[in-house]
Amino acid sequence: MRAMILERGGCFDDPKGPLTLADVDRPTPNGHEVLLEVRACGVCHTELDEIEGRTPPARFPIVLGHEVVGIVVGLGSDAGRYSVGDRVGVGWIHESDGSEFENLSSDFRATGRDRDGGYAEFMTVPERYAYPIPETLSDEKAAPLLCAGGIGYRALRLCNLSDGQPLGLTGFGGSGHLVLQLAKHEYPSSPVFVFARSAAERAFAMELGADWCGDTADSPPQPPSAIIDTTPAWGPVIAALEVLAPGGRLVINAIRKEDGDKELLAGIRYEDHLWREKEVKTVANITARDIAEFLPLAVSIQIDVETTLYPLESANQALRELKAGDVRGAKVLSINQ
Repeated sequence: MRAMILERGGCFDDPKGPLTLADVDRPTPNGHEVLLEVRACGVCHTELDEIEGRTPPARFPIVLGHEVVGIVVGLGSDAGRYSVGDRVGVGWIHESDGSEFENLSSDFRATGRDRDGGYAEFMTVPERYAYPIPETLSDEKAAPLLCAGGIGYRALRLCNLSDGQPLGLTGFGGSGHLVLQLAKHEYPSSPVFVFARSAAERAFAMELGADWCGDTADSPPQPPSAIIDTTPAWGPVIAALEVLAPGGRLVINAIRKEDGDKELLAGIRYEDHLWREKEVKTVANITARDIAEFLPLAVSIQIDVETTLYPLESANQALRELKAGDVRGAKVLSINQ
């Protein structure tokens, strides 16, 4: 089968990489696993963290990708939840212990990092961590919902927001554009303020109903009661803490942060950034519950998923554009379509 594989960790300096198109063996489903013919796979910033070594893969070579939509084409000997022909999705959680806090368990294994993912024509996954895709969603639109949407749903729940309290979103990529729409539905009286470096991102946020947009260091009309940060940098974290309302919560929705501006942390002033019972909460992975709850909700409120489509062979192009900040919505690889 065709797959875009990561043969080693590193950076994007190699003009041929970081991924290589290869012909590899088709996987075989065991036990409770199902075999999927992959139709689409979203491109997530976490793939940059894997490639550049901030959350390195368990082995090399590895097939990245954890926003996967596919058709069940094979069943393990003990699999019975799905039938051949069913369309399902796979997110960042590939397997875990099944507990309420399975995202924090030592048994947690990530799709595309600890196990081969969806930048390939076929993949396997335990049936418990495959989710029915609603019929009204296309493969392309469903893929980003499996991580950018699902993890955004978890981050919004962790905000402990009440309707009417202002919400801030720092960074406006694949997850942010979905969370904005979700927040407008779940908290219709809450103004949503978007902080983004790019004028194009700010304009996109206003198109989707943001009440105010500004640069990362700008001050919103009123202090947000909660802010969700989806950026890879530290500067936006400090800026968010400075404008956060007393008693407010900053939710950092990132697997890893880059070190480029880490020295800014030395400038934190307790009285401005942390005092008055401000709180910091991080999002660690995702659970099966998050994805299973979010998919039908996304359909019911008709979330508009903005995507740019690429063939499998153009995965490197999509990743480079993502790294450069060239983002409007989500990037998706088209496979076996």
